[in-house]
Amino acid sequence: MRTTDEKAHLRRYLQAARDALLWKLDGLGEYDIRRPVTATGTNLLGLVKHVTGCEIGYFGLTFGRPLPIEPYEGELNADMWATEDESRADIVDRYREVWAHSDVTIESLELDSVGRVPHWPAEQAEITLHRALVHMIAETHRHAGHADIVRETIDGAIGLTARTSNLPTDDRAWWAEYRERLDHTARAAADRWET
Repeated sequence: MRTTDEKAHLRRYLQAARDALLWKLDGLGEYDIRRPVTATGTNLLGLVKHVTGCEIGYFGLTFGRPLPIEPYEGELNADMWATEDESRADIVDRYREVWAHSDVTIESLELDSVGRVPHWPAEQAEITLHRALVHMIAETHRHAGHADIVRETIDGAIGLTARTSNLPTDDRAWWAEYRERLDHTARAAADRWET
């Protein structure tokens, strides 16, 4: 019974990250969900596309449950941005389809079930479902964190989801004063500690 509880707990963490990542697209136009916000081109729709490909690999191919959907391939970094021909709906629908497939893999296997990650070195390729879950939870939350920063940069929207802020306040004036205080402190510390 404990294994089932652990699996359910892991699935909740994975689903929370999936939901947070998709929420970051809400209310934005096509340009804003696609535009590169960092020097390395990080963008919201690309993060969703990337995580979709990761789930195809870790919960599909790794456990011998390939989907009729192939991982994103093509040029270097092709999974990190959406082409002009790829719609938001197509990418989001594909992500939801892939995570439904992933959920069946998770439900149908035991946590100690063994698979092989095709793109890992042979001596490290054998992993358990438990490890695959931990890996994808970390991967998805990492990219949801990127999406937090990208979204805040685009329009100032903050929080974990539409219903869960996870921040001490939504008061923009408070945040402006807080940021100013941090900047002042950073400058004072630089003056004090840099030679």
